[in-house]
Amino acid sequence: MSKKNDILRSAITLFADRGFQDASMTEVARMGGVSGATVFYHFKSKETLFLTALETVKDGIIEEFDAYLDQHEFASGIDLVEGIISFYLYLAGSMEEWFLLLHSHYPYKLALVNKECRSHLEKIYNSLVDIFERAVALGRKDGSILADDTRKTALVIFSMVDGVVRFKIYNLYDTGALYMDLINSCRKILKYKT
Repeated sequence: MSKKNDILRSAITLFADRGFQDASMTEVARMGGVSGATVFYHFKSKETLFLTALETVKDGIIEEFDAYLDQHEFASGIDLVEGIISFYLYLAGSMEEWFLLLHSHYPYKLALVNKECRSHLEKIYNSLVDIFERAVALGRKDGSILADDTRKTALVIFSMVDGVVRFKIYNLYDTGALYMDLINSCRKILKYKT
């Protein structure tokens, strides 16, 4: 692994754990096993490092979903929705620092004044909602889903699942205990025929 990647991994962990303000470039360098000069050689500023870390998270989430969908087959749209929900919860648990960084306050504050940051956030959320929308559209086509508006339905389902992810990453609730309630609620929204 390159020094640049080591720096990025360390930065994601620190930004996720401490937030942008409390994570220092010195700590990033120490955690990455490189000098401070090496960090600044690859990243001109702390904000540049943060934006690259967010871009890495964006690419990682999209690549993981692409790989999951390429490797699995689903009998129906409703099966695909449930598979996506399960994989999203799994990914949030296995790559917790990605979701801690994504759900922290700073990227949304920065996005108000920084187009690159806003673009990364929009790409992440649009990609995820698009995945749910394709599943809802497939379900409408195969008859397993009766919801009328595919985009709005996808947004509602994604919002519910992402809310459960927030419970999980902030250790507010045992999300395993909510899993079947989440699935059943989604089925009701999707007007799933049993």
